[in-house]
Amino acid sequence: MGQLCSRHQYYKNEDSEENAQAAEIERRIEQETKAEKHIQKLLLLGAGESGKSTIFKQIKLLFQTGFDEAELRSYIPVIHANVYQTIKLLHDGSKEMAQNESDSSKYVLSTENKEIGDKLSEIGSRLNYPCLTKEIALEIETLWNDSAIQETYARANELQVPHSGYYFMENLHRIADANYVPTKEDVLYARVRTTGVVEIQFSPVGENKKSGEVYKLFDVGGQRNERRKWIHLFEGVTAVIFCAAISDYDQMLYEDEKKNRMMEAKELFEWVLKQSCFEKTSFLLFLNKFDLFEKKILKVPLNVCDWFKDYQSVSTGKQEIEHAYEFVKKKFEELYYQSTAPDCVDRLFKIYRTTALDQKLVNKTFKLVDETLRRRTLFEAGLL
Repeated sequence: MGQLCSRHQYYKNEDSEENAQAAEIERRIEQETKAEKHIQKLLLLGAGESGKSTIFKQIKLLFQTGFDEAELRSYIPVIHANVYQTIKLLHDGSKEMAQNESDSSKYVLSTENKEIGDKLSEIGSRLNYPCLTKEIALEIETLWNDSAIQETYARANELQVPHSGYYFMENLHRIADANYVPTKEDVLYARVRTTGVVEIQFSPVGENKKSGEVYKLFDVGGQRNERRKWIHLFEGVTAVIFCAAISDYDQMLYEDEKKNRMMEAKELFEWVLKQSCFEKTSFLLFLNKFDLFEKKILKVPLNVCDWFKDYQSVSTGKQEIEHAYEFVKKKFEELYYQSTAPDCVDRLFKIYRTTALDQKLVNKTFKLVDETLRRRTLFEAGLL
């Protein structure tokens, strides 16, 4: 009898503990749900190579603790891969141009560099790249300085050579050092395609400050095969930040070399605007890579892109840069209003000129975004 009572008391105590645990879990879920209601959800969208992921890394540097040494070191293989990929693209591009161009001789490697070129091209074709050593860096530097490679680099936009290629070539020996730890700037230049979804929580005025909103920013892969992963993120979004690389008006997609990147950005922006779940969602358009645009526009006419066929140059220098930028900005504004249903015209739409690699500019831009969204929240609450 005593044993039966003891067993009954044991099970009773066990049930009480389970109930207490269940109640604690419920309490935490309720707290998290309440906290989530005060977090504004931002979706970072755009085509591949638009600079989204660089913006994302800047947010981590600006409004969080940045990258610790372990995270910095994790970028070493990425940066080494970027170096090998760049030199392979340039070597293979020079060989193709030497065979197909009328002035082919200027794309022919010097005799002493052909063997180095073939070796580096083979390394660049591997699935796993070797660690960059001082010896390999010297060979890469030798090939990089060959006049044929420099002539090829002048046409880098035709070869899918990443913009970061020049930066890494200029820093080869530092990157190849046995004790190399990437700098924050190295990490910003490092190119690795976003796959799946990554997120970060931040406040543009600093954590735990009462006056600041808290945001959760989601970055997703921009390439076409990644876009199916976007859909489940579309609900409950405060604002869509759409990145368009305005310097890419003369370049083709990595995944489809017959498709102009600017035309892809145009069509993608139009498609996103027409999604029914975004009827009340604010749209913030980042016209990104302005630093590259202002250099390119003085050499490559804007009307090489079909969308900008009606563009007419009016000046030179800074005036031409501003004129071209305003033309592109107007094209996106027109597209926004053409693609927005009449009952959605009062949703917020803002355009920002950005350069993802410029930390001060990104900081200033997100302070403006924060102020704009807070004012919008107050307006919707009838407080403005």
